[in-house]
Amino acid sequence: MEEKFKNIREYLTEIEEILKDDEKDIEKDFRSLRTLERNFQLIVDEIIDINMHLIRELELKTADDFQSTFRVLAESGILPYDFAEKIAPVVGLRNMLIHRYEKVEKRIFINHMREEYGDFTQYMKYVDEYLKTRQNS
Repeated sequence: MEEKFKNIREYLTEIEEILKDDEKDIEKDFRSLRTLERNFQLIVDEIIDINMHLIRELELKTADDFQSTFRVLAESGILPYDFAEKIAPVVGLRNMLIHRYEKVEKRIFINHMREEYGDFTQYMKYVDEYLKTRQNS
C-alpha cells in the first residue's frame, strides 16, 4: 500500500507546477496537457488498485465496477460516504480519457484536475487513517 501511496504522491508532484499555470497556457501546451492526462490516469489506476486490494484483503462485498469500489469502502467505514460519492466519478473521467468514449473538453478537464488534486491527497489520508486504526486494534 505504501508503494502505491508513494506513486500517487510522485504523480501529484509532477503535475503540481503545471496546475499553477493558466488554463489557456496549459491548453496550448500539449506536453503539459498530456502530462496531466497521463498522471490523472495513473493516479486513478493506483486508487482503483488500492480499493480492490482493500476489498479482497478485508473480504468486503464485491463491487459491481471500479466506480462502485468507493461505495463499498464507504459502507465499510474506510471512506466517508459523501467523500466516496464525490471522488467515485474520477473512474468515469479516466475511462473517457483512455478509451476516448467521448471528447473531453480540455478546460473542463483542467479544472477537474485542480479540484481533484486535493481529493487524491484526502483519499490517501482516509485510507492511511483506517489502516493505522486497524493495526492498533
